[in-house]
Amino acid sequence: MKLPYELEVGLRYTRAGRSSSRNGFISFISGVSMLGIALGVAALIIVLSVMNGFQKEVRDRMLGVVSHIEVFASGGAALPDVARTLKEVKANSEVIGAAPFIAAQALLARGEDMKGAIVRGIDPALESEVTELGQALKNDAFKRLIPGEFAIILGGELARSLGVRMGDKVTLIAPSGQVTPAGVVPRLKQFTLVGVFDSGHFEYDSALAMLHMDDAAKVFRLDGPTGVRLKIKDLHQAREVGQQLTVQLSDGLLVRDWTRQNRTWFAAVQLEKRMMFIILTLIVAVAAFNLVSTLVMTVQDKRADIAILRTLGASPRSIMGIFVVQGAMVGMIGTLVGLALGLLVAFNIDVIVPWIESVLRTSFLPRDIYLISRMPSEPQSADITPIIVLSLILAFAATLYPSWRASRVNPAQALRYE
Repeated sequence: MKLPYELEVGLRYTRAGRSSSRNGFISFISGVSMLGIALGVAALIIVLSVMNGFQKEVRDRMLGVVSHIEVFASGGAALPDVARTLKEVKANSEVIGAAPFIAAQALLARGEDMKGAIVRGIDPALESEVTELGQALKNDAFKRLIPGEFAIILGGELARSLGVRMGDKVTLIAPSGQVTPAGVVPRLKQFTLVGVFDSGHFEYDSALAMLHMDDAAKVFRLDGPTGVRLKIKDLHQAREVGQQLTVQLSDGLLVRDWTRQNRTWFAAVQLEKRMMFIILTLIVAVAAFNLVSTLVMTVQDKRADIAILRTLGASPRSIMGIFVVQGAMVGMIGTLVGLALGLLVAFNIDVIVPWIESVLRTSFLPRDIYLISRMPSEPQSADITPIIVLSLILAFAATLYPSWRASRVNPAQALRYE
């Protein structure tokens, strides 16, 4: 099947430059334009994939420690009726797990070392229904949380900072003191370390301490659980389910889903992602402007060819189509190369980054700052498709003005000095 001559000539101009490079090799100028577009597209795909992976990694590790939804009484008070609250939340078809808990803050001391801690009183038999934390524990540590024995489980970073090992004693200092004739003195209680977990989320590994719920109630002088933690079928529906529970629950209980617990962080990541998309799009835009200069130079170089085609009967629209094809092919090839390069790096970034870190002897992701220690990546079609479409649109738009200039070439003037 014979191609339209506009397409055939446009493809030939894409492959060849001047007379010294007419053997099917891509001309240097067109190659530079393709490279610019390819690098811009690849940079966009890689950066957005890393940001997606970073957000997913932190979210998954966070949800390994926290629950999808929490129902609690205001002011840290105990729930008025735990049994009724559990019955009401389980009536929602989206809820697949529920466990009561006590939330408080305290100090942990070991010798001269003292650290602030988020204390969570749990029911070991029900905790696995609402979090994946049991997978991060070894030796069935949950089973060692026996009421009355005052056992404690600490995050790995918290245990290391206190310098404690399995079987060691740590002192828990409750924030509200005990009134005595000598004044207000803090309430102290020694606990035995029976388990250490490493969830991969530094914020919780460095601050979370878990007790049996009955022991926590005694230490903090509570009549029962301060809330109920829930797990639902689809974590992305947490906000909608939370709104439903707000209406369904009695006693004026408060409902908080996982998106609100770290709302500032997630909002910052989304804002950074949008800004990075806008900034890196400028790379593709610059490459498109480079394509304009490429076509302008090509039009200037092919003025004699244009004049000959015009004298043979080619219309201005056909001449314009030739250079639109050339520019569009450069943009399309550059976009496809960028897509392939971006996906290649995005899917292998867990190998590339450690190799670079080993060569440079540095760490790009300190755990105490970025919450995770490895570079994650998750390419998503929702990000890649707009990138490809935007790149093709910019490349096509860049061809319009030079192609229009080519269609306005006067054959007589172009051939005068040939």
